[in-house]
Amino acid sequence: MKQEKKIGQQIEQFLRVPMYLIPLFAVLSGIGLAMESPYGYAMAVVTAVYGIVVAILYYRSGPKLTEHLVNYIFEQGQIQKHLLKELSIPYALVDWEGKILWANQEFEKLIAGETKNYRTIRHLFPELTKEVFPKGEERINVNIEYKAGNYRVEMKEIVVDELINIDQGSTAVRDNSMTAMYFYDETELVAFKEECENQKLIAGLIYIDNYEEVLESIEEVRRPLMVALVERKITKYMQSIDAIIKKFEKDKYVVVFPNKYVHNLQENKFSILDEVRSINVGNEMSVTLSIGIGLAGANYMESYENARAAMDLALGRGGDQAVVKYGDQNYYYGGKTQTVEKTTRVKARVKAHALREIIQSKDRVFVMGHKNPDADSLGSAIGIYRLAKTLGKNAHIILNEVTSAIRPVYDTIHNQTAVYGDDMFINNEKAIDLKDANTMLVVVDVNRPCLTECEDLLKYVKTIVVLDHHRQAGDTIKNAVLSYIEPYASSSCEMVTEILQYIVDKPKLRPAEADALYSGMLVDTDNFVSKAGVRTFEAAAYLRRSGADVVRVRKLFREDMDHYKLRAEAVRSSQMYLDEFALTVCPTTGTGNPTVLGAQVANELLDIQGVRASFVLTELPDKIHVSARSLENLNVQVIMEKIGGGGHMNMAATQLYNCTLANAMETVKVLLKTMKEEGDI
Repeated sequence: MKQEKKIGQQIEQFLRVPMYLIPLFAVLSGIGLAMESPYGYAMAVVTAVYGIVVAILYYRSGPKLTEHLVNYIFEQGQIQKHLLKELSIPYALVDWEGKILWANQEFEKLIAGETKNYRTIRHLFPELTKEVFPKGEERINVNIEYKAGNYRVEMKEIVVDELINIDQGSTAVRDNSMTAMYFYDETELVAFKEECENQKLIAGLIYIDNYEEVLESIEEVRRPLMVALVERKITKYMQSIDAIIKKFEKDKYVVVFPNKYVHNLQENKFSILDEVRSINVGNEMSVTLSIGIGLAGANYMESYENARAAMDLALGRGGDQAVVKYGDQNYYYGGKTQTVEKTTRVKARVKAHALREIIQSKDRVFVMGHKNPDADSLGSAIGIYRLAKTLGKNAHIILNEVTSAIRPVYDTIHNQTAVYGDDMFINNEKAIDLKDANTMLVVVDVNRPCLTECEDLLKYVKTIVVLDHHRQAGDTIKNAVLSYIEPYASSSCEMVTEILQYIVDKPKLRPAEADALYSGMLVDTDNFVSKAGVRTFEAAAYLRRSGADVVRVRKLFREDMDHYKLRAEAVRSSQMYLDEFALTVCPTTGTGNPTVLGAQVANELLDIQGVRASFVLTELPDKIHVSARSLENLNVQVIMEKIGGGGHMNMAATQLYNCTLANAMETVKVLLKTMKEEGDI
């Protein structure tokens, strides 16, 4: 009623405007009469008639007109209110605290069955909090799920003058505003989008890793049976996900399948890997697959390119695994078996010739290993240095810090200044100053940019070659003109030694250089015990013929008594976890390179009966270093990747920042327990 009275008063004031003009006309008439103007008399007559007519209309018709206007306005208001009430879209008004002030019938149907106490919007829809309410002229859209339906809630702010009358009483609205909410049912639209996404075709590649090796290991009469069983397993598995599969080589397949099955494949961890590995018709080695799946492609070609990149990553990590590439993210499954040694040297010969051509086209060669270098990193760098010098190029090894792990080899080389000069070893700043358009960079023993000795140099040098034996991770060096990453090799020194043998003009290694390469192989294979294959011993034999001395190398790596006691103490204080994992903390005081000591302790713990894997934690100034080692088919690389590390199947590591030793130990324990419960290890 108060609102009606106010509107009536406003209309009455509007109707009085003609009466306010009568005094004005009277004044004008008086002025005309005073000037004895003929217009003055006419103006006076008009004013008198105007006043009489206005007075009659105002007092006789004004109240009725006011009543009609007020009724019309409120009839329109009732119509609008009725339309809102009958609106087919759920609609509600809420105050600044989220309390529901008014709602139409569709909204009441939407929340039917809810307790009447829940009159606050956030109790009904937790996503609609005060923080998402619109301010000013903006419109906010929020997607919610409610009672198995999907809704898009459009919100806008409504400003009112004062108290408003809402169904059951008047409620003051803070800041003269409230929020209007429209609930658009998009359940069908969301379902159509999901169906469209589920039916989107995904490209994948399947390679048999060791096709030739497996067939050679069985009798000729059984080979067709082996091929048929493998193909049947793959075909049957792909048919279960409605896939189209096509063999384009004897050991390679391309598949296309709906996107909705990707989650199922990830849930069962690509069980086809285990199914194919279990095939046995008398073969000495298991058949393994590599699978690459490409997601998030804008079109089919991009999806296929992602699948190829995923396959390259799977092969670079040693095979027997599936890699799902989703944009920049990579997800790994499998990788449980030891990689089979490749006996063919065709790849090494091709890479050697390609490397020779690249070096000959440049004037200067930089060789760079990884941060915190070890014997394998330095030894392989020295081997490439000798190759470049033999081809008549200026060569430099980028080295910023001489750690205790490389001190014996470094001193042996560095003391021969007359032979190698003063510029064999340079730091980052010197390398950046020397670079030019005719400079190339060879990266050894590392394939991740963040771990290289000088990451900035990767941006400046256009011609980059990568030689490494570590399994690839997601962040590999992208712009390499030649990439030779061989997880089957025991060490980078083995790879470089093979390359040196296939250069037409074989570089003549000096004894100190042969010792450096031999020492790298010796350290990475743990005295030719771990990952030492036929090609490893053949490379060692070549180095022996080139002047490497086994006794001289052994003397280089002898440790002092204090270092030996620290290692023994770390082994003594180790603990067993889950009956198969050995964990310990490595001392840091009294040793020049704690991480090397940690790696040695991890290797020794594997000699204890019942230990499948060992984990040694070393506290450094700003991080905790974790060294992991394993035997047989336990992949510690997968374990370390879960916490930001990497490495080989049986040799991996990681670094944990912003945590204590106790926290790091707990992190490793929780990870091992979780992966064991999920069947990943």
